[in-house]
Amino acid sequence: MSKKRIVVIGGGAAGFFGAITAAETNSNVEVIIVEKSPNILSKVRISGGGRCNVTHNCLDPNILVNNYPRGYKELLGPFNRFQPKDTIAWFKQKGIKLKAEADGRMFPITDNSQTIIDCFLKSAHQLGIKLYTRTSVDEVKAVEYQKFNVSFNIGDPLICDRVLVATGGGQSNKGFEIAQSLGHSIVPPVPSLFTFNIEDPRINDLQGLSFPDVELSVPSTALAAKGPLLITHWGLSGPAVLKLSAWGARILHDLNYNFDLKINFLPHFTTESLVSELKKIKLSLKQKQVAKNLLFDLPKRFRERVVLASGFTEAQTWSQVPDNLIVNLAKQLTQGIYPVHGKSTNKDEFVTCGGVSLKEVNFKTMESKLCPGLHFAGEVLDIDGVTGGFNFQAAWTGGWIAGKAMC
Repeated sequence: MSKKRIVVIGGGAAGFFGAITAAETNSNVEVIIVEKSPNILSKVRISGGGRCNVTHNCLDPNILVNNYPRGYKELLGPFNRFQPKDTIAWFKQKGIKLKAEADGRMFPITDNSQTIIDCFLKSAHQLGIKLYTRTSVDEVKAVEYQKFNVSFNIGDPLICDRVLVATGGGQSNKGFEIAQSLGHSIVPPVPSLFTFNIEDPRINDLQGLSFPDVELSVPSTALAAKGPLLITHWGLSGPAVLKLSAWGARILHDLNYNFDLKINFLPHFTTESLVSELKKIKLSLKQKQVAKNLLFDLPKRFRERVVLASGFTEAQTWSQVPDNLIVNLAKQLTQGIYPVHGKSTNKDEFVTCGGVSLKEVNFKTMESKLCPGLHFAGEVLDIDGVTGGFNFQAAWTGGWIAGKAMC
């Protein structure tokens, strides 16, 4: 009896996990990974600043799905079959221990992404998985039920029984072309995780300053997010910004990344309650300079900038402060408006929303509803998560389910 053949298009996280799962599930299959670039697992290599943010320490599927702006409904079933605790166990079985950091992100204890890459390469080698790099797929034709003719830029075409498309997201994507040629529709991709370009005297030259907890919103939209904020040399970043960019990916794209960002730097206060608090401070610190005695846990240099932006002089004391300036300061701190003009990629990581329409995929098998034997996993689907290991978890889960089903 001849072996069945599986061709995996894409040598990234989802592709490798799907290939390894298939080969481990059934030894009587031939598994081939095809990657167009000379580099495999490139996102794994750069993730988490080179440490590889493997997953997130969120072990309740009902909570886990809330971290996916697109795909949260579809992922609930898959996460009940393979979720972060299964990812942890999978790597442990391979001899790799993961650790959770305070924010829930999980990394290999080596703090080195090469640990994860070596694990995949070793597993693929032991399982006899064939890996072809610098090889692109020109065309995939369905020649009969669950039979495909796959042609490449080099070498002869292959007949295979299953195809897993795991080419990632992005504007230029052969996976989208393949899916469309086999009847699928593509939701146009746009950037999902990005930082905000802001040129504003209140934060210029303050790169590196951070705030542990802020509230962000975009006036005239329903977009809002909470979390840490970081000032960079180009504007603002940090988990709060990345979360807002993920949930607002399409809205902010339609605004051409030009919009007002409202920031509450003291989210435990409203403007009104902060006005009351500032009046109390005024009474208790009459002869103290406002800029140096604001009594809030904010970076000193930023605090001084905001005081000046509110209309105070540098040497002004609390006893000299009229009520209108107190209101100005409260507004600066609880509803400051920072105009955004453009975006920047989050470090070397690039995530998009958009891809193969989710209504055309069976999430019990990750198989196409339109073309039997065709499967999808990873960011080629219209699925994306916020930062923190969630995109990799969707890749592991999708790859695992597809790998099982293809056998």
